[in-house]
Amino acid sequence: MERKKKKRVSNSTVSLFLIGLPGMVYLLINNYIPILGIFIAFKNFSYAKGIWKSPWVGLDNFRFLFITNDAWIITRNTILYNFAFIVIGTAFSVLLAILLHELGEMLRGKFFQSVLLFPHLLSWVVTAYLVYALLSSSNGFVNNTLLGGGGPDWYGKPAYWPLVLIIVYLWKNAGYNAIVYMAGIAGIDKGIYEAAKIDGAGKLRQIFSITLPLLRPTIIIMTLMAIGRIFYSDFGLFYQVPLNTGALYSTTQTIDTYVYRGLMEQGNIAMSSAAGVYQSLVGFVLVMLANFVVRKKDPENALF
Repeated sequence: MERKKKKRVSNSTVSLFLIGLPGMVYLLINNYIPILGIFIAFKNFSYAKGIWKSPWVGLDNFRFLFITNDAWIITRNTILYNFAFIVIGTAFSVLLAILLHELGEMLRGKFFQSVLLFPHLLSWVVTAYLVYALLSSSNGFVNNTLLGGGGPDWYGKPAYWPLVLIIVYLWKNAGYNAIVYMAGIAGIDKGIYEAAKIDGAGKLRQIFSITLPLLRPTIIIMTLMAIGRIFYSDFGLFYQVPLNTGALYSTTQTIDTYVYRGLMEQGNIAMSSAAGVYQSLVGFVLVMLANFVVRKKDPENALF
C-alpha cells in the first residue's frame, strides 16, 4: 500500500515536472544563457575580431552613458514616466477591476473583452498611427473636429507629450493589468461581503473595508515587480508613438530609445550591452530596497 502511494506521488511529480519543463527551458534560453554575454559591456567590440578577441576597455562603455548632455534627460524621463505608470496605472487598473467586478458576470464579459482587452492586443505600430490619426495637425480628429481646425501642433511641442504618453499607456495596458486584480477580487470569500451587508455596510464601505485591504498583497507584489523595471521603458511607447520625432526628444527620449538610436547610428553593441547591465543592476538594487521597506512595514506581503 505504501509502495503504491509512493509510486503515485512519484508519477505525479514527474507529470508536474514535464508540464513545467517548456517554461523552464524558455527561461534558461531567454533569461539565463544571455547572462554570459555581460562581458561584452567591458569590451570594445569589433565585428572583425569577434567577441573573444575584442580588446577589454574596462568601464569606458559605461562612461559613454553619462558624459553626454542627454544623460540627465534620459535618466529623468525613464524614472519619472515609470513612476507615473506605477502609481497612476496601478490605481486605474484596481479601479477598473473593482468596477467590472461590480457590473456582474454578463456585462463584464462583453465589456471587458471588447473594450479593455482589445487595445493590449494591438501592436505599437498600429497604436502609433491611431494616435497620429487623432493628433495630426493637418487632418487629425482632435484638431479638425473637436477644436474646429485651430488646435496645436502636437508633434512639434514636447510639453504635451507627458500627458499624451500616460493616456496612451493607460488605454493600452490598464485593462490587461486589471485581470490580475480581478482574479484577486474573485478569490475573496463571498461570505465576508454577506456578513458586511447584514451589518449594514454599503458598496463603498465594502470596497474600502474588504476589497482593498484583501487586495493589498497583490498590489504590493505587482508594484515590487514594476519597481524592478523602473529603469526600463516600453520601447514601442516611447519610440513608435511619437513617430521618432526629433522635436520631442526632450520629453520622449528614454534610456532604451537613446541606446537604440546610438546603436543604429554608431553600431556600438558594447555600449548597448553596458546600458543593459546598468539597467539590470539598478533594477535589482531598487527591488531589494523596496522589498526591504515592505518587509519592515508588512513582513507578510514581502517577496522574501
